[in-house]
Amino acid sequence: MRLGSQIIVVLVLAAVVVPVAARLVPGTHPWLDRVGLLQPLQATGLIAAAGEELTGRAERSGSELRVVADAVRSEPLRDLVTVIGSARGVQSVDLSFPITGRITRLHVAPGDRVEAGALIAELDSGAAGLSVDRARLMLQDAQRTVDRLDQLAQSGTATALQRQDAELALRTAELELEIAERALADHRLVAPISGFVGLIEPQQGDLLSASTLLTRIEDRSRLIVDFRLPERFASRVGIGTAITATALSQPGIGTEGQIIAVDNRVEEASRTLRVQAEIGNADDRLRAGMAFRIDLAFEGEPRPAIDPLSIQWGSSGAYVWVVRAAKAERLPIRILQRNEDRVLIDAEILPDDLIVTEGVHLLRPGAEVAVTPPRS
Repeated sequence: MRLGSQIIVVLVLAAVVVPVAARLVPGTHPWLDRVGLLQPLQATGLIAAAGEELTGRAERSGSELRVVADAVRSEPLRDLVTVIGSARGVQSVDLSFPITGRITRLHVAPGDRVEAGALIAELDSGAAGLSVDRARLMLQDAQRTVDRLDQLAQSGTATALQRQDAELALRTAELELEIAERALADHRLVAPISGFVGLIEPQQGDLLSASTLLTRIEDRSRLIVDFRLPERFASRVGIGTAITATALSQPGIGTEGQIIAVDNRVEEASRTLRVQAEIGNADDRLRAGMAFRIDLAFEGEPRPAIDPLSIQWGSSGAYVWVVRAAKAERLPIRILQRNEDRVLIDAEILPDDLIVTEGVHLLRPGAEVAVTPPRS
């Protein structure tokens, strides 16, 4: 390609690139001003003229740049913890007969709600009933013997030893009756707590031993969630600490609760602390055994909270522009936590500092600025 053609191509590219760069990158304006191109570009309307609104919402007022800046707020740093736990009913009981026997009747079905004291099942109690009848007869006979000796004692024909032996036989008969009645009661299984009946594997007519599980009753009006926390939170968690429990099978539906028990030691193998929390279940949508995501928030010391729009990034990391004594200064920051509308940072912020939120693109260290309060 001839030299003349190369020069023409360079000039055409410059004619396109320079206006575009001047319009999109306001930082090139000082350089364009030094080479004498800024005013021609402004005169042709390719870039905003002096006094008009510039990129980044920064305006010039004489030698000052007008920016939007806000005072620094303070918010507590929240240490958020999320763990997984497993739930169980606030009360649960495994039911089995204390004796061996054959089931004659089941009074409940799986899923039924029962009150404490309700009859669950019965075993064949024929022999036990006969033992009770026999014990009653023995008691009646012993009582008649005592009554007869009392009458004879009035005429002096009964000795004190005979009276003592009769009273002993009466007390023994009373104990035998109580034992027989308790043995009969063991043939009836009643609910010790209120709750919902679980699955019932044995059926009517089955022979059960004392170790055979009949069913399980669980009170799920409230649930206890067991979970473990890292040991670094051992000194910060306690009875009454608020938690939010969300069933993994029902995302988006959180249930508020509180911690009711904390173990007295950290498990050495896992370096975790076992904790129990209680949550409500009035609508009965949750079940024992479900997996839950447990969220806890621990408040820490206050930290500066700024608008996310004010944060800029450079080769050395994040920074913000602050206004001190009507001049702009670049301040390095370290981001600690991001919330919904604020960012908590660690930085050397002074009490009177204003954080620039709009107009940051034209700022340079030491530039004079005029501050406009943020829109409400």
